[in-house]
Amino acid sequence: MTRLEICIDNLESLFTAQQSGADRIELCSALGLGGLTPSHGFMQLAARHASVPVYAMIRPRAGDFCFNDGEFEMMLLDIAAARAAGLQGVVVGLLNEQGRVPAAQLKQLVDAAGPLGVTFHRAIDLCSDWRADLEVIVEAGCERILSSGHAPTALAGLETLQEMQQALAGRASLMPGAGVNTDNVRTIIEFTGVSEVHMSGMGWRGGMVPHGVNMGTSDDGRVNITDGAKVAAVRALLDQG
Repeated sequence: MTRLEICIDNLESLFTAQQSGADRIELCSALGLGGLTPSHGFMQLAARHASVPVYAMIRPRAGDFCFNDGEFEMMLLDIAAARAAGLQGVVVGLLNEQGRVPAAQLKQLVDAAGPLGVTFHRAIDLCSDWRADLEVIVEAGCERILSSGHAPTALAGLETLQEMQQALAGRASLMPGAGVNTDNVRTIIEFTGVSEVHMSGMGWRGGMVPHGVNMGTSDDGRVNITDGAKVAAVRALLDQG
């Protein structure tokens, strides 16, 4: 069976995602920024209420993936928080200024996770030599790589994803993500031969009525949430296979 991971950034979406057929949750804050580390409180409540494995995003800020010493220490502390909360895994990624995955630092993150599973996220889609870095990621002990195949969407990166899957040769799982939906999920799976996919299934609902001031650049009267119908539709297509 092809597994389905859903990324979420609020507790409401946790319930929606797992009720709609998610096999795993990627727990984040700020999905509008590509996903940042969730709060410790969010980790604890997710662990309490989840009926499927939950992996916490460990990304201390938006922007690039070249983290300084203080940010790296923050990642280690956040991994410790995920362990303490009782989650099943973490999602990490980092690059150096040359766009390569730093082997020693990645190994330190994996070691800090201990028994938790580790996914390497789409930082690989920004690296300067994915073929070499694929080996660094596997050697560090990551069990899974989330990628769009060095393209804006997984559908656009199909050929690279297929090449990645072949290069991994079962040593780690490849999980295509970015723009995965009912229109393309079967094509992605059949072309690449992967056994899991990642999506947000994003929708929205109305929130409070703002009174003339926005706190940020986004619409404060709108709450982005998981659309259960989108998740369920992809789940149904996966189950057909």
